[in-house]
Amino acid sequence: MSTALAPTRVLVGSDARVTQRRILRSEWTKFRSIRSTVWTLLIAVALMIGVSALFSAVVANEYHTFNAASRAGFSAVTTSLAGFSLAQLAIGVLGVLLISGEYSTGMIRASLTAVPRRLPVLWAKLMVFAGVVFTLSLCAALISFFLGQSLLASHHLGVAITAPGALRSVVGAALYVTVAGLIGLTLGALLRNTAAAISAFVGAFFVIPQLTMLLPSSISTHLNPYLPSNAGAALFGGGPAHALSPWIGFIVFCGYAVALITAAAYRLQRGDA
Repeated sequence: MSTALAPTRVLVGSDARVTQRRILRSEWTKFRSIRSTVWTLLIAVALMIGVSALFSAVVANEYHTFNAASRAGFSAVTTSLAGFSLAQLAIGVLGVLLISGEYSTGMIRASLTAVPRRLPVLWAKLMVFAGVVFTLSLCAALISFFLGQSLLASHHLGVAITAPGALRSVVGAALYVTVAGLIGLTLGALLRNTAAAISAFVGAFFVIPQLTMLLPSSISTHLNPYLPSNAGAALFGGGPAHALSPWIGFIVFCGYAVALITAAAYRLQRGDA
């Protein structure tokens, strides 16, 4: 008795080529199939929306106790996006794990064997990560803004999305956490060690800004605006008092990301996996 076998399609010629589109599809499959990725993204979105709403509610209830200086520095838009400063940690750690995990398990060797040119793998990881994180972060930013403004409006403090700088801040918050995540990813690609990359990310975004406050004000005032977290946060009003202008700060922030991406690409191209 013979068994009929289904015809097998063999890729030949141009169909067998390794293209950037196919590498993107492969990286997208890996990204969505890892359970920890989904949970980390959910945690990040929860932090963005939950912390922002909590902060807005607290500020709304305590606004009457603010002194004149605090009221002068109050921003309804920035208040409703407060959760993004904390959510960047989850997004940065996700970026690190996305590639450092492949080095720890050895999966990166399979990827680089399939794509001998190497760099298309890095570009695909960056594009998939940036696309997913920005889309989710933008949705979270819109929800955070409107929820925060509804809480603030109960005390006549809310503003509309058409207010000066409001829409830019909403989009800017999503751009900020996306670039922060890309920095985490490139630190993972550069250091190839999860603990080292996460430590570097936490040091750059959370520890160094606090340490600079111990410096004389004549130094810290000029240094703080150019730190990665402060420069990027200027885009949505989350930077220090003497922050750079929003788009200049974001350009400086992107400069850090580009420098790290260049270093990671160089090491991937020249070094062993």
